Amino acid sequence: MLQKLFGFDPTQHKVRTEIMAGITTFLTMAYILAVNPNIFSALGGGDNPMPITAVFTATALAAIIGTLVMAFYAKKPFGLAPGMGLNAFFVFTVCLGMGYTWQFALTAVFIEGIIFILLTIFKIRELIVDAIPAGLKTAISAGIGLFIAFIGLKNCGIVVSDQATFVTLGNFADRATFLALIGIAITSVLIILKVRGGILFGILATTIIGIPMGVTHFDGVVSTPPSVAPIFCQFEWHNIFTWDMLIVVFTFLFIDMFDTIGTVVGVSMKAYDVKEDGKIEGIGKVLMADAVATTAGACLGTSTTTTYVESAAGVGEGGRTGLTAFTIALCFALALFFAPLFLSIPAQATGPALILVGVMMCSGVNKIEWDNFSESIPAFFTMLLMPLCYSISDGIMIGIIVYVVLNACTGKVNIKKISPTMWVLAALFILRYLLKAL
Repeated sequence: MLQKLFGFDPTQHKVRTEIMAGITTFLTMAYILAVNPNIFSALGGGDNPMPITAVFTATALAAIIGTLVMAFYAKKPFGLAPGMGLNAFFVFTVCLGMGYTWQFALTAVFIEGIIFILLTIFKIRELIVDAIPAGLKTAISAGIGLFIAFIGLKNCGIVVSDQATFVTLGNFADRATFLALIGIAITSVLIILKVRGGILFGILATTIIGIPMGVTHFDGVVSTPPSVAPIFCQFEWHNIFTWDMLIVVFTFLFIDMFDTIGTVVGVSMKAYDVKEDGKIEGIGKVLMADAVATTAGACLGTSTTTTYVESAAGVGEGGRTGLTAFTIALCFALALFFAPLFLSIPAQATGPALILVGVMMCSGVNKIEWDNFSESIPAFFTMLLMPLCYSISDGIMIGIIVYVVLNACTGKVNIKKISPTMWVLAALFILRYLLKAL
């Protein structure tokens, strides 16, 4: 039954490992249940307020639906939820910046989801993934590792902003930051000792230690999920044939597509034995799950739902099948009723998991042809710019542009390596940055 439902092979996989991997991924991405409503709280005033309590429920339901599709249809260990960055674009650019209603923005997300489904059915998204060279795919995996490690360091307060140097070390005397250091030490030791579930145990131990330190705060255990009715299918159709709608849909589409591709490629390179040509088995179903999740999320009343890079935490724990995703979905379902309890896990407890998973995701860099500079220079830019630009999609786009330009300028042999799809992508990305500059 498990094999039919989730692609679980009892000769290769263990139920306990898959379940613990799912719980680990959930704990590292559960912050979205607090962050997403907080971002949408900016739309809570005026004559057309967006009920924030309903946003919490919509966030959890979108994650549940998307991750269940991933579990049963794609049979992969990835978790989905409303994406960070995309929710900020929804609120601060479309609604507050351009002056449109949240109903208009939800309509744009819904249209984007339908377009994504069509692109996936006709295998256009899969064509894009397959066209990316194997070296760049390895760099994407490592770049995401650096990116999520940077997120972990930032969330823990180990790295903070600085006006002179952009970033600097945080205050280690701060109780929260010191707790994060303890968490890193505990989790590292468990991983070195090869303790199964080491990342999860590290999160739980750090959370408990944070209680006497005053960092972990419990604000209750059980609460009734708020109704999602006020924002369910609240679409606004009279503005869909406008230039602004085109721009908004294109931006949602663009960011979501390459954030998802980057996440799926990067985590898959770590989780599976990828073919020599760099193709990832079952990528079409993964992308379809992502497209369906986006469409469902729009109906529920939240911003674009996408595959989460924190899925790497569960993969690092050994998650390989849809059973991991199913566990993630169950955890989100429980979170609907135990929101105060789940949200009590501090960032200082989940941050160490992200940092150490980043270490694991960088393990494949030795597969990059570092002596072949037509391969290594684009790979280096891809890895470098993801954390520095705080964007998976920017790292991928710049990496592809550099790959095409360098290989096009260095002789016939290198030009032949560039597929037609890569030419098209590079041209679109260059145009995108030119338009952004103007």
